[in-house]
Amino acid sequence: MAPCRTSLVNNVQLVSHPQLPPPPPPPLTWEPGRAWDTDMAASNYSLRVNRELLDPSFESYRLSLDAIPTYNVELDAAVEEVKLKDTHYTLEHMRAFGMYNYLHLDPWYEDSVLFVDCKGRVVSLTVTLDTALGKPREVFCTTAESSECEDRLCASLSFTSATWAALSDGTGRLYLLRSGKRGEGSNSKWEPLFSEDLGEPFTVLHSVSHVQDGLHTMEVLLLRIQKDLQDTKGSGYSVSLEWLTVTNTAAQGQEKKYEVRKRRVLRGKSVPHYAAVAPQGKGLMVASDKPFVFTHVDGCAVDQKEAEPMEVEKTDPIYFWQQTGEDITVCVRTPKGLTKEEVQFKLKPDNISIGVQGFPPLLQGQMFASVDPEASAWIIKNDKSLEVTLQKRSEGPMWPELVMGDRRGEYVMSDEQAALIHERLTHLTSEDLNGNPEVDKPPCNNQELEDCDVFPEDSSSLTHFDAESLKPTQVVNLGSNQYLFTVDVNPSEMPCLCLRHDVDALLWQPRPDQPGNMWEHIATFNALGYVQASKREKKFATCAPNFSYASLCECLRRAFIYRQPAPVETVLFNRKQGRQIGQVAKQQVASLDSDKPILGFRATNERLFILTAANLFVLKVNNN
Repeated sequence: MAPCRTSLVNNVQLVSHPQLPPPPPPPLTWEPGRAWDTDMAASNYSLRVNRELLDPSFESYRLSLDAIPTYNVELDAAVEEVKLKDTHYTLEHMRAFGMYNYLHLDPWYEDSVLFVDCKGRVVSLTVTLDTALGKPREVFCTTAESSECEDRLCASLSFTSATWAALSDGTGRLYLLRSGKRGEGSNSKWEPLFSEDLGEPFTVLHSVSHVQDGLHTMEVLLLRIQKDLQDTKGSGYSVSLEWLTVTNTAAQGQEKKYEVRKRRVLRGKSVPHYAAVAPQGKGLMVASDKPFVFTHVDGCAVDQKEAEPMEVEKTDPIYFWQQTGEDITVCVRTPKGLTKEEVQFKLKPDNISIGVQGFPPLLQGQMFASVDPEASAWIIKNDKSLEVTLQKRSEGPMWPELVMGDRRGEYVMSDEQAALIHERLTHLTSEDLNGNPEVDKPPCNNQELEDCDVFPEDSSSLTHFDAESLKPTQVVNLGSNQYLFTVDVNPSEMPCLCLRHDVDALLWQPRPDQPGNMWEHIATFNALGYVQASKREKKFATCAPNFSYASLCECLRRAFIYRQPAPVETVLFNRKQGRQIGQVAKQQVASLDSDKPILGFRATNERLFILTAANLFVLKVNNN
């Protein structure tokens, strides 16, 4: 056999073999009555970009001098901004608390925002008419002892449902508040039905409400940064996520009584960019630079061998496949002694299913492209593998994967294909440090890179954890997809997260009930990934729930609005290309009449809300 060649292209190792290898020893055994486990500990998942939502012809944003109507509400009491103490010296403290967004947007009631002032009051403002803004009204007040805590953090608020909210006073006390219907016309005060001291101070990241076994249940996710005595080489701190399940334990007809039913703790070394509980409390999603692992459940330590989230077991591939421009050959590992009567094979132009009678399918799902079922066939080889030949409908294009999202196989490249790729990549390498800088393709100089060309750490990942097993089920490597911001688009679903993709910013909606497509690409903000990286003073970023615009703000005074391309009223021509321009994407800049730092920043379909210590500014962005 000829020696194998390896090449590294886009972080994917290509291995060449002269022919498809047989399944590696030891062979699989098939015992009657025994389940055959072919699942891995976690599936490495790739985010699937919807190409129809990308605009390759997008040129740039055009600065618009149109005035943005801005309205100012003076606050009766200053916003409760908590300054970081000398003990909060790590980067994680700054990310979690120094860059905290003090303004909270109610996703169930449009144009309704809330914040906590220095008197411990939860204050609400709902806007219906910009020219007649009322005063923010108090809906709840925490206890007076809150301000006396030395290690106090910023108060945090999460809207659990249309009638419930979760509040932390920053001292370690959690409130679950029955708010009733909120928004315009609601004058009722919020009623605390759960109040408990949970130990060290924390912030509330997310919460959801649902009914489980006939009982009203709330899932609350808390964040802490705690001293780690075992960390002698790092910062000396670790990040803790505590997932609480709080349930109404009162009998029917009695007064409601809520108690903590379950406590789960995860630990990591970096503050998560994104963390949210799935609907019905069926799972948890975390995006972070460093991996998280479940360590305790109800005070009991979790067996670490059962809970390693990022280490995927190295198992033998279930199938091998190779391709030419015309066809694809697949070799599937099967139980020894397989007969043709036990083979279950289904093939449609876009879908394939290969299995063994009485067991789950070995390979199943949507193929990367279409095949011709009539020209395809399968045979049993060596009594322990199934060889399938698939005829491509479209000759020429090479497939990057066989079945969309399936990572249990190994692609085997022919010698000719590997040699061709090596030839194409030779200009990227040289045995000399700078052999000939005058050639057309000089070596890359990292000194010429800009800040916006820098990507996050390779270990950055987005992980879905199962609520029952506490194990990760899907893991996405975010090494080249910088996290930008989180936004609530639909309050009945999980919050969306926005990631950089090349120069664009792509919005992803989590779909935990769809394992094959767990993150759906739902919107694109052209060139925003590059634009935001050039803003050195950027503090917050967000977008409208209807995707009509995205917005960034600096630490002081200025906010930038980037609108989606819209038809132009006058005839415009591109002088370089000599063509008429049908749509223009506008950029607008708003400057606030305030010299105080921006503490909160939220967007609705019509308005942009900006909070400082003494003022709440309302910018009328769209007229609906």
